[in-house]
Formats: sequence, C-alpha cells, structure tokens
Amino acid sequence: MLEDGRVLFDMRTARYSVSEQHGRCLLQLWSEERNVMRTVVEMQERAQCLRLTTRRMGAAKSQALELVPTSDRRTPTARESARKNYRRLLERALTRRFIGSKVDGLRSAMDLEHSFGPAYVRGRLFRGPAADAVIGVSASESGATVDGILTLGILWLDHCRQTTDGRRHFGGLKVVVPAGAWRTTAERMAWLNHEAADFQLFTLDERSEELEAVDFRDTGNLDSRLVHAFSAAAAIERCQVGVARLMELVPEAAKGRVEVRASSASEVGLHLHGLEFARARHGFAAKSFTREDELTFGAGANETPLTEESEGMCRELLARLFSSRQPDGVHTDPLYRLQPERWLEAELRAGIAELFPGLRQDLMYTQVPALSTGDRGLLDLLTLDRNGRLAVIELKADEDLHLPLQALDYWIRVRALNDDRQPGVGTGGGRALSAFERQGYFSGAEVSELAPRLLLAAPALRIHPANEPVLRYFSPQVEWELIALGEHWRRDLKVVFRKRSGDLRH
Repeated sequence: MLEDGRVLFDMRTARYSVSEQHGRCLLQLWSEERNVMRTVVEMQERAQCLRLTTRRMGAAKSQALELVPTSDRRTPTARESARKNYRRLLERALTRRFIGSKVDGLRSAMDLEHSFGPAYVRGRLFRGPAADAVIGVSASESGATVDGILTLGILWLDHCRQTTDGRRHFGGLKVVVPAGAWRTTAERMAWLNHEAADFQLFTLDERSEELEAVDFRDTGNLDSRLVHAFSAAAAIERCQVGVARLMELVPEAAKGRVEVRASSASEVGLHLHGLEFARARHGFAAKSFTREDELTFGAGANETPLTEESEGMCRELLARLFSSRQPDGVHTDPLYRLQPERWLEAELRAGIAELFPGLRQDLMYTQVPALSTGDRGLLDLLTLDRNGRLAVIELKADEDLHLPLQALDYWIRVRALNDDRQPGVGTGGGRALSAFERQGYFSGAEVSELAPRLLLAAPALRIHPANEPVLRYFSPQVEWELIALGEHWRRDLKVVFRKRSGDLRH
C-alpha cells in the first residue's frame, strides 16, 4: 500500500479491516509500525494498481492510496534507462563540483558477492595519490532504497580499500542522495567513526544538477516521541474475564505454553511462542456506557470476533495452532514459520537471565512504540542492566543487510530521550529524570546517564556477512555487541559466539 509513492504498509504482514459506518466505507490498516484509518470516497481500477481516494477523519482534503504488487512499478527497460541517465548525471555533477579530480569507473551493475545492487551508482574519485569512494542513488528509487545507501556506501568504501593496488589511499566516502531525502542518512552518518574515514554527505538536485553539501552534525531535533507507559498488570486485571473465556478454548495440555501480555491499557493478547492468536479488548459496549470485553481470535487479516457461532472454528484453529507451533514442528508448516522474530523475541525474554546475566528481566519493554515517525517505529526490546544503563536489543531471525544501521536508528533515539532530562515530580529539584522516567518507564529504578548499550542478536547462520564490516565503522561512542545464536534456537537457545565493538572497530 503506497501513499505519495512511499510504502505505507506491506500487506503480506499488515492487518486490515473494511467496514460500513454511518453510510461510509471505512478502511483501517495497521501493522507493528503504524495504524491508519480512512474513509474511502472513490475507487479506480488501473493497470497493476487499485487506486483509492480516501479522506482522513476530520480532514477536508482527500488523499490517494495505491495498492500495487510491488513498490517499483517501472518496467525493467524504463528502470534500467533511468539508472543509466542518473549515472551520467552524477558523473557530470561530480566533475563540476570537484574540479581537478577524476571520476573513475561509475557503475551500477549487480554484484551479489559483495552485496551491491543495481539501484546504487558507485565509483571512485581520484586526486593525485588520494582517493575517495563515491556512491549515489536517484530520486526515482524507493524511499527504503534511498535510506539504505549508507550501508552500501560503507561496504563500497571497505571494498575499495581492500582491493586497492597500494598506490592510492581511500581516505573517505562521499554519499549522494536526492534533494530533500538526506535526514535518515545524516542522522546515521553522525554516529560513524570519523577517524576511520572522512564521511561526507551531499544532495543532488536532478533538475539543476547541483551538488550541495549537508552538515550531518547539525540535523536539528530528532523527530522522536514516546508514549506514556501503562501498567501491564492493571491491563491484564481489567481484561481478566475475557482472558479467562479465551483460555477455556485452549487445549488443556497446552495452557502452560500460553503467554498473556498487555499491548495497551485496554487490550491483552494471548501469545504462543511470540504469535498473538487471540485478544481481549476492554471498552464500552455499543450504544451503552457499560463496559465489556471484545474477544477475537486469529492472526493478521484473519482476525475474527469470538461468538457462539464462531466458537467451534476457534477451537479447531487453536488445536491446529498448538499442534503446529512447537519447537519440533514441521518447518514447512505456515503456523510454524509465521513471525519468526517474535518467536525469537519470546525465547530471548524467557532466557535473558542466563544469556545476559547483567540485564534486568523484570524491567523489560517489548515493541516499544513511537520512537520515530519513520518507516520503522517499534524497537524490539528495551531494558536496563544492573547499573541502570539502558540496553537496546534488536533481533533478526533472517539475514538483513541493513541490521546494523537500522539498530543504530533506535540507539540514536533512545540516547536522545535519555539525554532529555528535566526535574521530575517528587524529586525536590534534585536528580533530573530522563524522558523515559517522566513517561513512567522503569518504575522504581534510576536510569543512568551513560549512553545506551546496543545489542544485536540473530542465529549464527542468519547473520549477513556484511553486518560486521558495517559495525566496524561505528563511532567509539556506540558500544555494541553482536550475539550469534545456535540454529536450533526454537528448541534450545544458546549463544554460539559474541563480538564486541572493542574487538572489531577500525
């Protein structure tokens, strides 16, 4: 689902609801990152696209949503032509900007061995014995592709340094992004190790062909916000009648495997190895001020209200779910494969005391929302160590080229919120409280002013080979640890090896 050409939802994982309300067609879309509700006023079927004219609640101006099979709707020929034109444009712009330097070998060919894709134009800039790696991306590429340029840029710089003949020294990296699309790259670049390389950021206006330098050290205030913490215990108590009703439908032998977790002050979910399969929402009954529990079961778009008519279906679904989703289940079963990262998260939370003895299991927050208004708005795990220092934990069950920099996004925002300190109520003007403490997180604990730790965990064979080279270029101020887990983590969670920032940094 696109809005203004940018991916709003990936419908393979997002949920949706279409309903009638007061004579209007109401469309609701939600995922782990965001929630959108719109009134649909018109629908047009086009080639490879379903265009929906929608209106936000209370807004007069309409907005278009597009449901497409892929975010890039250009034909292969048009896509290749646009990339060739951008390559020529970038060469002209670099030649004019860096007079006396030679632009060498700009290319965008696929190189799977080194993780280079065709969306990025990469090359070298020579000036005598000095050299810089150069990488650029066109405004015609997707927002996610533009935001991923720094990962590929670091890999390209590392590749240039490793393959140089010794006559030249690659001192730095010049990154070129479209005008107006620099913020994510700038925020990330500020936290790289600038003693290891001279990182520079530029924007390219493709109409005027002008390159403009961006001061990534001054990106202004981070676009971050933090919702107030709620009492999970109070939410579970509030929904206890509905939870008890749902538990009656769970097979007797499997009840000990169910995890009851609150997702908000008025909603509680039932989880099996990280997969939410039922939920109880406590709210007002229709056309009444009395409160009641709304019970539903199923995952994603298959969420179904629990009624007398659907109870049999619910029992059948739960029987199949508990039979399939177990550590020794069949790997090809969809219920076994569904949401592997949430399964990994559940295992990690349960075994945190043994895997990470220094972290506090009693003050751990899962899927912390609204740290950023960007495409990635949920942090996997956030907790404190025994000394009150924040620990940001990012998990991946499958290979992800961009894991280090995506995790860095969260670290940057958690650090900014921790540095945002003000006198709190009841402190008597003494110790200043971080934004987390003021919003009710980590009750009873004192959050340290030290910068957070960054922990990245994934199965050993699912750690992308490019992750370590990128981590080596992180700033010394980012204390990170890469944890490789055994491949059979569903059955037995073990650490295979750990690598820390002090061991790998340039």
